[in-house]
Amino acid sequence: MNFCSHCGSPLEFRIPEGDSLPRHVCPACGTIHYQNPKMVVGCIPEWEDKVLLCKRAIEPKYGLWTLPAGFMENGETTAEGALRETWEEAGARVELGPLYTLFNLPHIDQVYFMFRARLLDLDYQPGIESLEVRLFAEHEIPWDQIAFRTVKASLELYFRDRANGGFGFHIGDIRAPSGVLQPGLVVPIATAAAVKE
Repeated sequence: MNFCSHCGSPLEFRIPEGDSLPRHVCPACGTIHYQNPKMVVGCIPEWEDKVLLCKRAIEPKYGLWTLPAGFMENGETTAEGALRETWEEAGARVELGPLYTLFNLPHIDQVYFMFRARLLDLDYQPGIESLEVRLFAEHEIPWDQIAFRTVKASLELYFRDRANGGFGFHIGDIRAPSGVLQPGLVVPIATAAAVKE
């Protein structure tokens, strides 16, 4: 960020008075430009023993599979965003269930919220951001072609919980890999462990 969106003046990057972190500050009008994490919202659409995945038609991760999800818009709730993204990416109507996973990705300034959801019908089709939309049983999931670590972790937790006969809420951190890629850890809410991407 180089210029103030309020007055157009060049910005300074410094710690404003009364703050503890460096921010983009306009010396002309005094506006402080805060940059905060982006919220990504989506769901795990369920139909009997299968889940609905979308094959991405956009970068990043073109051609890989994901759950329907995307950036939350201003003026909407997390639930409204998850419903909108599911419709936009999969043309699917769902009834949202409870929030299922929450993952913090501090290295890219994002927070992911995934809900469980029930598909209302089988009338789904790829949206503009999807090449294909398909239901998968657990044994059919292309695990080596899953686009994002948050999606893989959510699916792993989902199928584990389903096999154990009960669904909980899971929260965790996915951090940038340091050298060697490590497998994800299951992170229950009571644990402050980290999932490695």
